[in-house]
Amino acid sequence: MTDSRSTSENNTTESPDKTHFGYRQVDTEEKASLVGEVFTSVASRYDIMNDLMSAGVHRLWKRFTIEISAVRPGHRVLDLAGGTGDLASKFSRLVGSEGEVILSDINASMLSTGRDKQTDNGNCGNIHYVQGDAQFLPFDDNYFDCITIGFGLRNVTDKDLALRSMFRVLKPGGRLLVLEFSKPNNPLLSKIYDTYSFKILPKIGKLIAQDEDSYRYLAESIRMHPDQETLKAMLEDAGFVDCEYHNMTGGIVAVHKGIKL
Repeated sequence: MTDSRSTSENNTTESPDKTHFGYRQVDTEEKASLVGEVFTSVASRYDIMNDLMSAGVHRLWKRFTIEISAVRPGHRVLDLAGGTGDLASKFSRLVGSEGEVILSDINASMLSTGRDKQTDNGNCGNIHYVQGDAQFLPFDDNYFDCITIGFGLRNVTDKDLALRSMFRVLKPGGRLLVLEFSKPNNPLLSKIYDTYSFKILPKIGKLIAQDEDSYRYLAESIRMHPDQETLKAMLEDAGFVDCEYHNMTGGIVAVHKGIKL
């Protein structure tokens, strides 16, 4: 069953002091705390839920992102909304002892879970942890060779502001990769995906993470996220060039790439 709100609400014009939290309209300054509550709630079961929700396919999406990152030994990489560090741990091996990876997340619970996981896995030598807001990155201009944000941009209150912040801290010649849920390009797949998202996913969240509401928000936040072409235009507006995207799993997920001249 297709949820009719996925189209109509995605096109709703927001006032400056209002934004969306899933399908709800909330005060702009309230969204960050609401999103924070979601991820604090699910942090301890985050990896388990990722595997269950995607049947493990999220690992392939992340692997492709790594493959097109062009990260090499000695590079500096920023993994925004890094969660438990799936991307950061792979970048850690690529950049080596002369490189640096910063795993950053706005949510303290997620960042703590990520630090514990990476420490347990022995990935602690060149990974540093910074709690920060993607809209106001606490880093110097022209610092990073590559920035990734995996499944996090849709939760940012002001996406345009965040993209400009990423552009600022990226080196000339560096690249931004945005891995995010997107819009399926097949009507039948879209119907199946909607049924799964709104009927099955919240029940899995209730069973495994004891949190049905957070996973209902997840489905709603995906529907409210810009589609592939809109997000590409947003990257271009932020100053990135050679912008392109690659659809995966029929467009359920897309990775956008932009270069800073």
